[in-house]
Order: sequence, then structure tokens, then C-alpha cells
Amino acid sequence: MMGLMRLHILTPWLSPHLFACVILMRTNSVKRLLKDGKPAVGTWLSLGNIVAARFLARSGFDWLTVDIEHSLVGIETAVHMMGAIADAGCTPLARVPSNRHDHIKRVLDNGGHGVVVPMVCSQRESREAVSACLYPPVGNRSVGGSVHALNFGATPPQYYAQANEELLIVLQCEHIEAVRNFDEVFGVPGVDAIFVGPNDLAATMRSADGQPPTPEAFQQALADILAGCKRLGIAAGIHTFSTEEAKKRIEQGWQFIAINSELKFMMDGAKQAIDGLGLKKAGSDLAKY
Repeated sequence: MMGLMRLHILTPWLSPHLFACVILMRTNSVKRLLKDGKPAVGTWLSLGNIVAARFLARSGFDWLTVDIEHSLVGIETAVHMMGAIADAGCTPLARVPSNRHDHIKRVLDNGGHGVVVPMVCSQRESREAVSACLYPPVGNRSVGGSVHALNFGATPPQYYAQANEELLIVLQCEHIEAVRNFDEVFGVPGVDAIFVGPNDLAATMRSADGQPPTPEAFQQALADILAGCKRLGIAAGIHTFSTEEAKKRIEQGWQFIAINSELKFMMDGAKQAIDGLGLKKAGSDLAKY
């Protein structure tokens, strides 16, 4: 309180409304970590379970991403999940179904602290994604909504004044052609991180007869993405499937790190119990993502 009083005394020309805008809106801690060159670790939410989101938001992850692209999650469920995550002090993100203005706007208007945009393959697509996230004059996001401010602990005027600085914009590099044209595709102002979807990237590297890429070729593609992010000064992100892999990627310089998903955590825990009891059951390796 004394700190706020001193700042107010030192800046008497600020109106109370402007002072509130400067001081009170919650900052995006994940965006700060990435800008400072530090890792930010989270996981994927694909089951559409609000209670699970509440618990995971208090487990120590920096961020949680509600997957609306590949899951059964609809916008109403996503809103409740993002609210539960934000109320716990964790950073709520959402992967939108596709790179469309209406998808991005709806997620942000309803409380997302950022978006993950899938399958970005051209500079035009990058520009469209960034523009949809940001208010004019930088972007073309329209002004509306209410939950967005609530999840930032702000009033709507505070949110409109500061949202452009606090929203996290993550674009996915999931096609080998995007890797080959990395700087052109992703060298767009406003991008905070590039996130690799390993499964989709590998799928686009299959040979004409459907054979998967060699491990060496795939690792080279990842190295090219990491190098491209360093050239552009943005964070590199990747999905990992164990703490050991996550540690390895962080040591290599990756920052935006996903470990598993709530589904895989659940299935891994069940498998550990089944294996520990010496039971052999089919379907113990169902959750790969």
C-alpha cells in the first residue's frame, strides 16, 4: 500500500483511471519468462474436464493449453476451464481449431491469455493470426467481450489499454515447408513463440511411399526450427513426452515446453499401477499425445 501511495504522490498528473490502467491489470507471467529467455512449462488439456483443469492449474505448471482443435471441447467448456486456470494464478491458453479470425477473437474475448494457432505455413497466415489477436492500430481485433478482463483481474478499459502487451501469440510450425521457409513465414512482428507439433511435422516429412523420416532427418528439422527462432529472437517451443525429454530440450535452448497432456498423465499413471501389479491388459498404451 505504501508503495502505491508513494507512486501516486510522485505522479499527481495521472488521473485515477489512468493510474488504475498502469498498475492493476495482471501481467502475463509466461510472456515475461519467454522474453527473459527462461523456460515456461505446461501441459495440454484435451478431455474438457473443468475440475481436472482446476487441479492442474494448482500443480505448479506455468501454463495450461485448452485444446479446441483436436478435442471435443466447445467454447462454453473452454471458457469455464480458462476461468478456473486464471483464478488459480496459472496462465490459460487455448489452441484454436484453425487460423481464423473468429476462432481467435472468441477465445481471447472469453478469457484466454493467449492463443496457439495450428498449422501456420505462410507469411500471410502468420500476419493474419497476429492481426486477429491485437487491437487497432496494430491489428484488427474488434472490441467486445467481458470475461477477458475478468481473467486478467482488470476492468474492460484496463484490458483494452494493455491487452496488446499482455497476450501471448504462439504459432505452430507443423509442416516441413514452413521449416524450409522459416524466416519468411515466422518473421512477423508480434509473434512470441513458435511451437512444434512433432507428430504433424513428421507426417509431412514422409516419403512418397509413406515411409516416415529417419530420426536424423527429423532431428535436423527440429534443429533448423530452433536455429530459426534464435535468428528471429522468438521463443522456440516443443511438445515432449517425459520430464527427461523436457530437460533435454530446455538444455538445448527450447523455452515453451509442453509435457504430455492430462490424458497421457492419467493413462501413464494407470499403466504404472497395472504394471506394478503384474497385470497384463490390452490398451495400456492408448494415449500417445
